[in-house]
Amino acid sequence: MRVLLGIIGAVIVLGIFASVLRTLVIPRPTPAGFTGFVQRSVSRPFRFMADRLPGVEAKDRVLAPVAPVSIVITLLGWLVSFMVGYGLLEAAVSGLGVHDALYEAGSSLFTLGFASSRRAGLTAIDFCAAATGPIVVGLQIGYLPTLYNAYQRRETEVTLLQTRAGAPPWGPQILARYAQVDLLDDIGDLFRGWERWCAVVSETHTTYPVLIHFRSPKADRNWLIALLAVLDAAALRLAFNPSQPQARTRLALRAGFVCLRDIADIRGIPYDADPRPEDPVRLGYEDFLRGVERMRTYGYPMERTAEEAWPHFRGWRVNYETLAYRLAQDIDAVPAPWSGPRRTTLSVWSPLTPVDRRPAG
Repeated sequence: MRVLLGIIGAVIVLGIFASVLRTLVIPRPTPAGFTGFVQRSVSRPFRFMADRLPGVEAKDRVLAPVAPVSIVITLLGWLVSFMVGYGLLEAAVSGLGVHDALYEAGSSLFTLGFASSRRAGLTAIDFCAAATGPIVVGLQIGYLPTLYNAYQRRETEVTLLQTRAGAPPWGPQILARYAQVDLLDDIGDLFRGWERWCAVVSETHTTYPVLIHFRSPKADRNWLIALLAVLDAAALRLAFNPSQPQARTRLALRAGFVCLRDIADIRGIPYDADPRPEDPVRLGYEDFLRGVERMRTYGYPMERTAEEAWPHFRGWRVNYETLAYRLAQDIDAVPAPWSGPRRTTLSVWSPLTPVDRRPAG
């Protein structure tokens, strides 16, 4: 019996150490394991409440604490698991019962020392437990600034996009806004900036998957919807303006769907890595025409008709639409146009283009 307790205790301690290292120390994507289980468990009651609320703002308020709470619960889960693991190890090497062994392990893990023993076997385990608690808490404290710096870098570009596309962002709205303020000659700078943004998000959101669930400060903003809008703007640009420079636009598109695929890999979402341009998309042709009409209303120049551009646009969108729709549903992103369905029925939020008012005379 003691041998079995020792084996179980060692497996728990080593497994949780591996989880801590993968989450807080190793700077590369690793399987979620324990942290993924905690995040899924924490999110369920919040989702249950959010699904029963009628408005987007109300849902956003309920879901905003999910990621921070999951971080706290993960830390508590690690500490409790270490206490159980060390307690079982102490029960295995001594004559203590499981209850007394857990009592002593907890005393050591939290560096309280009120239940320490002078027996050599227990003392060694007590020392290990006493070192483990501060190390895990210290690593978690050091992890938070890295997490919030990555969040801030992500949200800066999302906020900047609001001035260019409104909120929530929408691909046709980006091109309409650029045409309205005569900035189409500089649109390559937008795509170059978002190519770099995609690289940063791909690295940070796979290394720290909890960032995927961190929501923007306002309900009408969302990192995924912003990315989808930029990708749609790039696809529309390529579809309607084949004579314009394409390098930056194509690179932004490539960076965008690579970013989505990297995030899908870490979350275990399947996808077609090499779709054909003729494959169907879920965006309907009528919805596409409404976006084209928005662009035309604000003077966006088009070298192709909507009918001619549609197969080209669809051939680009097939690379990222499925993953964008799946992630938008998973994180309950704001229901912007062209962003797919959500778990519950919500009215689509369309961005408003500012009226270009000028003084009379």
